[in-house]
Amino acid sequence: MQAVLPIKTLPDAALDAAQSFASDWLPAIRDHLSKDEHLVVILPQAPYDHVDWRRAAVRDLARAYAPVRVNFITSGPDGAVDASVEYLSNAEGVTGQYLPLDAGAHADG
Repeated sequence: MQAVLPIKTLPDAALDAAQSFASDWLPAIRDHLSKDEHLVVILPQAPYDHVDWRRAAVRDLARAYAPVRVNFITSGPDGAVDASVEYLSNAEGVTGQYLPLDAGAHADG
């Protein structure tokens, strides 16, 4: 089973966002993973300086909870989010990945 956890907002500054993620969202993520639920976390779009903490978080979670899968994607067009979640639900070998979606992309082209 794969769960989806959307995070709608995080602070703009990367360090503040990482701290907020760890204190406000990490307990719920660990709860899902400890129940053997594969998980896709949908993060809000963010500038380039958020990439490092996001990649580190998802990789560490994937290592800690293997073989349960966890991946992060960013918000984007509904079709792109839905397609990404669907892909990840069937991609048994994909875990520990941060996959930012293009906010300006169109799902149909």
